[in-house]
Amino acid sequence: MKKIFSEKAPAPIGPYSHGFVTKSGLFYASGQIPVDPASGQMPEGIAAQTEQCAKNVGALLEAAGIGFENVIKTTCFLADINDFNEFNEVYAKYFISEPARSCVAVKDLPKGALCEIECIAEM
Repeated sequence: MKKIFSEKAPAPIGPYSHGFVTKSGLFYASGQIPVDPASGQMPEGIAAQTEQCAKNVGALLEAAGIGFENVIKTTCFLADINDFNEFNEVYAKYFISEPARSCVAVKDLPKGALCEIECIAEM
């Protein structure tokens, strides 16, 4: 396996990697919360946080040498299911190939984030 790391995404906040590419050609990305890698801060509101999550996922895809069109599955976490529609509006701008997806509401996310996105992509 090949470990993936990107300076354009926030550094992991725990004992995990940004992602891995398997020998069979799949890229598994760790979940990305909306931390701006330059400032270390999170923007306000679900739309801005979804945008930052997508940018962070995009940085990992770029580091793996692929793009959003290669994503085959995402898992999305929302701190409040009432943000579902607004989340989808921003999400759809990035994940234009409409990959398979799970989207669930969870009790809490790291650092008080409103959303998190992880993905699997084909090389």
